[in-house]
This record gives sequence, structure tokens and C-alpha cells, in this order.
Amino acid sequence: MTTLINPAPISTPVKTIYTGDVVQGVPVISHLGVADLPAGQTHRFFFQGVQMGTGQHWYVPVLVAKGIGTSPGKPGAGPCIALVAGVHGDEVSGIDAVQRVMAQIDPAAMTGTVIAVLGVSRPALEYTRSLWPSAQQGGVGIDMNRVWPGDEAADNAAARHAGLLWHRLFMPNVEAVLDYHTITTGSAFTVFLFADMRQPAVRQMAELFPVEHIKDDPGLGGTLETAFIEAGIPALTIEIGEGRRFEPNKIALAVEGSLNVLKHYGMVDGPLGRTAADVGTVFGDTLETIRATVGGFLELLVGLRDRVIPGQLLALQRNAFGDVVAEYRATVAGEVAVVARDALCEPGARVVQILYSRGSGL
Repeated sequence: MTTLINPAPISTPVKTIYTGDVVQGVPVISHLGVADLPAGQTHRFFFQGVQMGTGQHWYVPVLVAKGIGTSPGKPGAGPCIALVAGVHGDEVSGIDAVQRVMAQIDPAAMTGTVIAVLGVSRPALEYTRSLWPSAQQGGVGIDMNRVWPGDEAADNAAARHAGLLWHRLFMPNVEAVLDYHTITTGSAFTVFLFADMRQPAVRQMAELFPVEHIKDDPGLGGTLETAFIEAGIPALTIEIGEGRRFEPNKIALAVEGSLNVLKHYGMVDGPLGRTAADVGTVFGDTLETIRATVGGFLELLVGLRDRVIPGQLLALQRNAFGDVVAEYRATVAGEVAVVARDALCEPGARVVQILYSRGSGL
């Protein structure tokens, strides 16, 4: 069994606190303590999140697969790993990927604990929107992946919701985190990892994924991944293509990599599947973004994973009369990781993103 490199110390275990409410037959909890859950089972909860303006709560679906290789007072003899999806409401492929991982593990034959959080941003998910919709100030949207680790006393509901999850579900339990996303509505992404490769445990996890692209990324403040790393807990972000719809082939790659992580750390049995080395994953450290300079209709001349060179024509833009009003060319040598899917393109909108390594081509 391989252990996590320098895993974060787990704080004093908390008890699982039941509110007494039951929603559609599922018990509601306000705190999760995996140490006091029976081993060899998958437990199903609704986590009580922040209140709505009406005083009711947003509930987050949570599955906890607790292996038999556990002992009292510990999350498990193996790691406790969290699989988190739905931080943005239009990014549904991550939820499908996590569901598929959970369907393939048997707590009666595994070690350690897997916590699956299946739809963090509940109001955004209900409306298939990227941002958490708030009724305040006439209606505003809050990016839930810019408010972590949150604050239970924050001045907005999204940050309070994050704080509840952080302090009452994540921090008392988890030792490593996989955070699943897609690109937002209107663009397309490869299967892409953001990973702080300076962290040995993060590098180890990232290289277990048979994905198309991995970006060595120092992280962005307020993201779930960065908040965990700053807390000493290895984490990486897994992007699975487009928003609002399932892409089965891309989801399968994310599932394969996730199971590899569980196998690598001795949580489940079986040989490793394909890894980054097996599929020729392209690594880079920079995403070059080409943005529209004018408004118009976009004609893309490249697709995902196309290799490009400086000066290569990437897209044309036409006005309502069909006149070409802009040409967009590559500024670096690299591989296309993101393309626009919306034909109508406003000034400043993302047209293409190219993954490359500074100081050298891919």
C-alpha cells in the first residue's frame, strides 16, 4: 500500500450530528464524522447547508463509503479521500463521474473511506447555472470557486455555505481531494487537470490520470483546490470537457484516473488502469488565452488537441453582413485545450486557449 506523502494531520474527529429531519427517506446531517459510522457500508445523507432567504436549507447529497479496514477514532486505516462535484451548477459531468466511481467500489472489500459530495452549489445546479444565484441586491451571481474555505459568518450565502462544508464535513475527515469540474457553458475543454506539481502528493495523483492535458498550476486564491493545498491537504482539479451535458468518453477517463488513485493508495484492489504516461498526456505550465477584439460571428479553424504554431490562423469573425472583421492567430506554439462553442462572440470573449510550457514548445 502506498501512503500519501506528508498527509495533513486530521483534526480531532467530530461526531456525525443528525438534525432529525429526513428528506425523501434520507437522513439530514449538520456535521459529518466518518469515525463513528459503521464500517463495510455506504451511507447516504443530505448535508444541511446554508439557509435560503425563506429560512429553509439547501441540502447537499453526500455518500460515504467506509471500508472494513478501519479502527475506532480514525477515518480509516487507509486515507479518507473526498470526491467533490458540482461547485458550479452547469458542470454536470463531474457528478456523473463521481457516481460512476462510487458504483464501482465495495466498502465491504475496501480500506479507508471515500466521501462523495454530489452537487455543492445546489441553487446553481437547480438552474444549470455556473454561479450561485443570490436574491440580494436585486439578484447577483457568486462564483463558488472563489470563496473557499468560506466563512460561516460571511456576508453572502455562498461563502457561508462553503464555510459550513469546510468546517463540518471536509476538515474533520479528509486527507486528499479530487475536485471535478467542466468548462462553463459556451466553451469546450479537453480532459484537463490543474495540479500544483510542486506538491509531491499532488504530482503523484495527477500522473495517475490518463487525461489529455495536465497544467502545472500554482493555484488561484479562493478555489477549493488551493484552499485544501494551503491547509496541507493534497488536491487537484479535474476538468471533464463541456458544461451542461455528459461526454461519456471523457467521463470514462476521469473515472479511470480516480479509481487509479484509490488503487494506488491501497483503498481498493485491482491493477492500475492507464496513466498519463500510458496515453501520452501533454504537460504544460501556461494557458495562452486568445480573446475576441470585436463582436461578430465566430468561425473556428482549429479544434481541441490541435497543435498550433505562432502566427497560425485560429479563427475568423464576421459581422452581420458577412464581412471579415477580425482574424485570430496563435501567439505561441502549443496544443489547443479550449475552444469557444458559441458562434456569437462579444468583445473580450474567450476564443481559444493554448496549453504550452514557458521557454519551450510542447
